[in-house]
Amino acid sequence: MKKLLFGTAGIPHSAQIDSSIEGIKQVKKLGLGCMELEFVQGVRVNEEMAVKIAKTAKENRVILSVHAPYFINFNSPDKKKVHASRYRLLRSARIGHLCGAVSVVFHPGFYMERERGDVYKVIEQEIAQITNVLKGEGNTILIRPEVTGKLSSFGDLGEVLRLSSEIGNVLPCVDFAHLHARTGEYNSYEEFCKVLRLIEHKLGKTALQEMHIHVAGIQYGPRGERKHLNLEESDLNYSDLLKALKDFDVRGIIICESPNLEEDALLLQKKYKSL
Repeated sequence: MKKLLFGTAGIPHSAQIDSSIEGIKQVKKLGLGCMELEFVQGVRVNEEMAVKIAKTAKENRVILSVHAPYFINFNSPDKKKVHASRYRLLRSARIGHLCGAVSVVFHPGFYMERERGDVYKVIEQEIAQITNVLKGEGNTILIRPEVTGKLSSFGDLGEVLRLSSEIGNVLPCVDFAHLHARTGEYNSYEEFCKVLRLIEHKLGKTALQEMHIHVAGIQYGPRGERKHLNLEESDLNYSDLLKALKDFDVRGIIICESPNLEEDALLLQKKYKSL
């Protein structure tokens, strides 16, 4: 991408009508540049509506992404749940592609008290199969495993970057709030720079020009994430994060997941532009 865009995780609260199309229009009206379609409770957009969403996004020059359902666990011992997880991610990718979305973000699964190395192999195989199916369909949407916030969830930074380096058409969704909650660290300019250097080292400089980032305030404890907060109610050092992103010329999209959505998205954008 040519620059770093800011937007909301779902329809802005200020939209007059609770629909993706009106959400896109409101994002444009607010002066933001992107929006994530929230399929987290299920993919409730059909093919016909997806085409209309794509048209609206193109007309308003708003970049779209998709967040797949939360109910994905490729490491489940229940084969039916694994099969359902495949369906949910594929359905999200297919509808997302029709919507014109550039990426589909998802949480790959849980450790389920298994060895982390074994879990990695299982999840890697599942994602590789899905990317092969999509490739065969001519679907170019990027698959983005997310850095997750709970210690019980698969998806620390190293795991996500390794998946991205080993499977084609896979890139990370770096959730800096989750990374902070998961580790209790990564909340200073030097630590944010360390993350960006690691991404460049593992995936190349082009990965920094196609970043997908989640930001929010966050409450956390010994087991990691508890809930999202507004930025000013949390200890997330977003000013230093933005400075690091600016200094590394990071491009792509930043999706704000704070409860107040567009308020913090606009706060981030304003602060970034002032640097």
